[in-house]
Amino acid sequence: MPGIEAVVMFLACAAVASLLQNLTAFAFGLVLLGGVELFGIVPLADAANASMVLALVNCLAFFWGDKQPLPWHQVRHVLWAGSIGVAAGLALQVWLSANAAQWFRLLLGVTVILSAANLLLARTVRPEPSPPRTFAFFGALSGLLGGLFATSGPPIVYHMLRQPFDPLQIRRCLALIFAVNNGFRLLLVAGTGRFSQLSLLLCCVALPVALLVTVLCRRYPISIPRSRLAWMTSALLCVAGASLVLSAARDALRPLI
Repeated sequence: MPGIEAVVMFLACAAVASLLQNLTAFAFGLVLLGGVELFGIVPLADAANASMVLALVNCLAFFWGDKQPLPWHQVRHVLWAGSIGVAAGLALQVWLSANAAQWFRLLLGVTVILSAANLLLARTVRPEPSPPRTFAFFGALSGLLGGLFATSGPPIVYHMLRQPFDPLQIRRCLALIFAVNNGFRLLLVAGTGRFSQLSLLLCCVALPVALLVTVLCRRYPISIPRSRLAWMTSALLCVAGASLVLSAARDALRPLI
């Protein structure tokens, strides 16, 4: 079990991740896992499980009291492909954690850096929606990251922001995708007995903090220009991702030196 200092640091990472999630509609898991691994707070697999539950609760809270029908039709191809990706990603995470932990950290770092670039690239909106196979491709890629790191955001956020949909509809589609991916991953993790007591403890202590930040963001919305927010978030992700890549590369090369 982690000490008080580790719990406090985890809560701080969860608060920052929740704030950025409310501002950008994604990046919760990336920021949380990046901070956890950067500061060596708790094992990455347990943090990923906690992140999965916290993100799922945030998605359910988003739909609480929503009178509109869920956008199943718009994201149906994303959901079935994403489920396959989640299963593959979780299997890969189990193997990497047991056989190549440093490469697991390296992959996380690269993913965080690419996610930072993702915030700055999704600028061109298509004149008409993409074909179903494209939705399925990005859904599978999103699910793969969801299985690996319990964060499905970067690929599908990039894809959805380029669709000619209303911004609120895009947010609803993303919330539904994240809820399904995290819910399916939770079933797989719990069904295989990989949801540890530490994961449960992290969920219990961080859930009130994450919900409090969400409530405060809704009651007192922060007005930051989208372009400035994108650059600020990208800079934060780049710092965390670069630190993870350098640390993992150093550990991987240490036996060769």
